[in-house]
Amino acid sequence: MAYNYIISSFLLATQLLMLVTKTESKVPAVIVFGDSSVDAGNNNFIPTVARSNFAPYGRDFAGGRPTGRFSNGRIATDFISQAMGLNPTIPAYLDPAYNISAFAVGVTFASAATGYDNATADVLSVIPLWKQLEYYKDYQNRLKAYMGEIKGNQIISEALYMTSLGTNDFMENYYSMPGRPSQYTPGQYEDFLVGIARNFVKELYGLGARKISLGGIPPMGCMPLERTTNIAASYDCVERYNIIALEFNDKLKNMTVELNKELPGIKLVFSNPYFVLMNIINRPSLYGFQVTGAGCCATGMFEMGYACGRTRMFTCTDANKYVFWDAFHPTERTNLIVADYMVKNVLAEFK
Repeated sequence: MAYNYIISSFLLATQLLMLVTKTESKVPAVIVFGDSSVDAGNNNFIPTVARSNFAPYGRDFAGGRPTGRFSNGRIATDFISQAMGLNPTIPAYLDPAYNISAFAVGVTFASAATGYDNATADVLSVIPLWKQLEYYKDYQNRLKAYMGEIKGNQIISEALYMTSLGTNDFMENYYSMPGRPSQYTPGQYEDFLVGIARNFVKELYGLGARKISLGGIPPMGCMPLERTTNIAASYDCVERYNIIALEFNDKLKNMTVELNKELPGIKLVFSNPYFVLMNIINRPSLYGFQVTGAGCCATGMFEMGYACGRTRMFTCTDANKYVFWDAFHPTERTNLIVADYMVKNVLAEFK
C-alpha cells in the first residue's frame, strides 16, 4: 500500500511539473464562464445551498483550505492557467479577497449548479449565464480603468475565454424537473441549448473576445450519483445519459465550425472532455486510479455539497486513487489529467 502511494504521488508530481513549466504565453489572461466544474467560489457570496466552502472540500488545496471549488484541490481551469504561463489558480469574481490586479490575468464568473438554460439556474438560485455576462461587462470597465483603454482592450482581445456548461441543464433540470420535458424532446432541448451557446459566443465576440474555448460535457451517465441508481445494470454507467452527452457535444462541435466561418478573426475551439474522461473510467489503472464508481467523500455514492461534510464517515484518505471526489465532481488529479489533455490537444495553438 505504501509503495502504491509513493508511485501515485510521484506520478502526480511529475504531471504537475509538466504543467508548471512556464513558457512565454500569447495569452495574457484566462476568463471563465460556467458551472461547478469551473467555479472557484462565486457561490460563496450568493444565497444558495450549492456551495462547497467547507471541509473536506479543498483539503489538498494550498493551505488545505476550502475555497468553493467542488474538488479536493484545484480544478481544470486552474491547471490550464498555469500551463499558459499565468497564475496557478483563477479567482472567483465575487470574492472580495481579490481585486482587479488579480483579475487582470485570470477570473472566473462561473456558478455551481447553473447551465445555459435560465431555468437551470433557478433550481438552486444560482448565477445564470446572462448574469455572468453582465459581470464580465463590469469587469471590462474595471479592467480599462485599471490598465488604461489601450492595454485593457489588448487583454480583452488576446485573452483566452473558456466555458464549461450543459451538464446541469440535463441532470439537474431536464431529467429532474417537470417543466422542460413537457416542452421539448431530448433532441429539441439539445438544440435549444446549442442556440443559447451560439448567442453567447456571438455576444462575447461582440464584446471583443477572439480566442474562445467552448467546453463540451462529460459522460454524465458515469458519474457516481447516476451509477448508484442504475441497479438494473449492476451499477454501470447510465447509457442513455452518455448518448445525450455525445449528441449534444456533436451539435456544439458543429456549431463551432459554423461560427468560425461566420465571425471574422475568431478562433473558436471545442474542448471535449468526454473521451478522455471515459478512457480514464474504462482503464483507470493506466492513470494510476483504483476507484471509478464511487467518489472519495463519504460513501461516494450520492453525497456532494453539504452532504459531503467534515463529519461524514468513510471519506477516503488518498483522493489520488479516485477518479471522482464527490458523487458528481472529479478529483484534483482527474482535473489535472483532463487539463493536460486539453492544453496539448486543443489549446496548444493559443500558447
